[in-house]
Amino acid sequence: MVGAMTPRAIARMEPGLVALVDRLLDAIAERGEADIIEDFATHIPLNIIGDLFDMPMQDRGPLRGWSLAILGALEPVLTPAQEAAGNRAVTEFKAYLKDLTEARRIKPGDPETDVLTRLMQSEEGELSLDELLQNCIFILNAGHETTTNLIGNALAALNDHPAERARLAGDPGLIATAVDEFLRYESPNQFGNRLTTRDVELSGIAIPEGTDLHLCIGAANRDETAFERAETLDLGRRPNKHLAFAGGAHTCVGLSLARLEGSVAVGRFLNRFPNYAITDRQRSPRLRFRGFTRLGVSAV
Repeated sequence: MVGAMTPRAIARMEPGLVALVDRLLDAIAERGEADIIEDFATHIPLNIIGDLFDMPMQDRGPLRGWSLAILGALEPVLTPAQEAAGNRAVTEFKAYLKDLTEARRIKPGDPETDVLTRLMQSEEGELSLDELLQNCIFILNAGHETTTNLIGNALAALNDHPAERARLAGDPGLIATAVDEFLRYESPNQFGNRLTTRDVELSGIAIPEGTDLHLCIGAANRDETAFERAETLDLGRRPNKHLAFAGGAHTCVGLSLARLEGSVAVGRFLNRFPNYAITDRQRSPRLRFRGFTRLGVSAV
């Protein structure tokens, strides 16, 4: 996966990403209003991920539903319905991926651009079939909801902070630091999980081996000892060592792609609709992922 996300590979994706974003903005302009989540933010990562796997356009319809069901089953407390929906989505998605994998065995893609072919070429020595399918599912889940939330949270934050919005509109070159600040200020992924492999002590608290830890990324990114004015949105913040992409051995493989998607989507939306206004919003009830299920906007 690291090899599939090189700067050169990311650069090749940018023209297609820009074209996709502009088509979505054209559709919003025609209507004059939209739901930022359903009509804009969700389409961007789903199409990028579909392109990464070279999925036929007609096959991409179920991806969002599968992803939402699987991620919904990762909440700290589950209902039986959430668990059943998550397991059903995994089963359906794996069945589709098996068919796609068989088609790709007959006609391999270019491993420089087709992540599925790239992973399949590693399968012989490194990945079992089930590991291959599970990695494909993981890539969808890791790149879909988080990037959707990044875009939605960013546009909501700009609406709510008019001075910072005017700052970015007046200096579009701030978009790179702005995206990292959106990731810090409204972390799309609020929790990470780790299982302790030995007894450990943190801040004087003894944690035994085999403990399931919920790491609060969103809280860490508002830590006053790590960030000056942590509760303030500062689009030019430097340094900004947030943990939205984790770190060390667990650093998100797709961080460069996520930054590109966020920069293109938010920057071009603001440029196209400098006077947009959020008209209604509905927060997602989930704890692990912070975002909106609806974000109505008047684009005038």
